[in-house]
Amino acid sequence: MTNSKTYKIDLDGKISEFLSDSKKGNGQAFGPDGRLYAVATGEKKVFSYDAANRPVTIADGWIGNDLVVAHNGNVYVTNPPADNENAPSKVWLIRRGEAPVLVDTGLRYANGITLSPDQTLLYVADYRSHWVYSYVIKADGTLDNKQRYYWLQVPDTSDQSSADGIRVDRDGRLYVATNSGIQVCDQAGRVQCIIPTPNGRVSNLTFGGPKFDTLYATCGDRIYKRKLKVSGAQAWDPPIKPAAPRL
Repeated sequence: MTNSKTYKIDLDGKISEFLSDSKKGNGQAFGPDGRLYAVATGEKKVFSYDAANRPVTIADGWIGNDLVVAHNGNVYVTNPPADNENAPSKVWLIRRGEAPVLVDTGLRYANGITLSPDQTLLYVADYRSHWVYSYVIKADGTLDNKQRYYWLQVPDTSDQSSADGIRVDRDGRLYVATNSGIQVCDQAGRVQCIIPTPNGRVSNLTFGGPKFDTLYATCGDRIYKRKLKVSGAQAWDPPIKPAAPRL
């Protein structure tokens, strides 16, 4: 991010430069239209990139952090305060061809953001607390029923988990990059395990590989990967309907 570059890791592990100037690009996600959506903090904009890596501005005027793009094309972006400010965070909704809509405010530092596998819920990580918040997504894309849902593990001496990037797998588990490692939560909001990283650092994560069963994590100046027995849910795909209960 500080060098304004974005790199690509191929399936064979080959690394190449994807964007030579990302404008201090931060959070990024692919949409159902095949475009890469990214927060350009250096220009206070949100871009979508076409197949030729040309940026198109879809929102501007504020410094975003992370984003997620739903299957219907709606984009949700976290907008935390500047490091030297204590103003409430914001969450924006960007609908195609419309001005951004403010859909939430009040978190200490809104950071990572993702959708539940069935895309009925939005999750937002609060970096400066031990909570990941849950919201019900209404038919028009706005949010309702905000609640503290996922209780993250933190040291006894702190209330800050440093929760950053978040993702879900196809079974509904939530994966959260924190200062304690990658915390894996069940659907009831409880931490089931914490995956450590080799260098003790982690800021973001995503699912990759041919079957999306490899977890990739950004850890300072390194990228680590770990094969899992589950597959990640991709927000650009059609919503995954919950399995019917067994009788």
